[in-house]
Amino acid sequence: MKKFKVEKIDSFTGHQDCVYSLAKSSEEGKFFSSSGDGTVVEWKQDIPDLGTPIVQVHNSVYAIELHPETGHLWVGHNFEGIHVIDAEQKKSIKSLQFNKTTIFDIKFFENLAFVGGGDGVLSIIDVEKFVFKKHIKASVKSVRSIAINPQTREIAVAYSDHKIRIFSLVDFKLKGELTGHTNSVFSVIYVNNGTRLVSGSRDAKLIAWDVTDSYEKLEEVNAHLFAINDIALNPAGNLLATCSMDKSIKIWDSETLKLLKVIDRGRHAGHATSINKLLWTNYNNQLLSCSDDRTISAWEIEEV
Repeated sequence: MKKFKVEKIDSFTGHQDCVYSLAKSSEEGKFFSSSGDGTVVEWKQDIPDLGTPIVQVHNSVYAIELHPETGHLWVGHNFEGIHVIDAEQKKSIKSLQFNKTTIFDIKFFENLAFVGGGDGVLSIIDVEKFVFKKHIKASVKSVRSIAINPQTREIAVAYSDHKIRIFSLVDFKLKGELTGHTNSVFSVIYVNNGTRLVSGSRDAKLIAWDVTDSYEKLEEVNAHLFAINDIALNPAGNLLATCSMDKSIKIWDSETLKLLKVIDRGRHAGHATSINKLLWTNYNNQLLSCSDDRTISAWEIEEV
């Protein structure tokens, strides 16, 4: 079995409430975070004490995502809609009003943005025109996570009704429903060049689905003690990280779902409370994690 050395590099502090989301910056070595305090902050990974507030809103922000072409940061302002931010100028460029709902995830593909809401609606936005293209309401329960598969031109959408739904990226029609989890599905991610989908749930299980065989279930793992909040893939594509309400991060082989390493408070000075989001960066291969304890941690994970 592969062995890994884990070192906590830094802690980023300054948020006044739970930290809910992390996003890449267009500049290597930088990233963004958002919090229940309504602030979005830009950080330098080598200078953790110098976070720069980008925008302040009056509700919690659960979802942020950088649009790779424009370099603009999309901010899901709960109950107020989407704000598009010029991070360099630290100002809002435009906003789009939604129904009064929580925004849990934002993903981009080509000229489209996909936004998942607490009202069960998957909203599709034309990025260039900044107008709604389509609304898909496949459930009365929340949309919690969105994954894009460019190879098969499909969207996997995780819902709080315990299901994952697969939609076409071409005509947005429903192609199938995946049932296997027994509670809200909080995270979905495509791995192995889009041939597998991995999902994590409030039921604390990881499930791998075979995309090439009509999403047949390949593997089911009792992965954590409590809810799995997020899943992240490393830049090389061979490792997955999961984070949980049980305060731990676990590292897995992305193909076999074999557990390789556990990162926790006792052994690695990890987070004190629920870990909400992960971001595996190209900067020194650092894994970032954020938590209800109001901090962000940077981890160096090295195979030995």
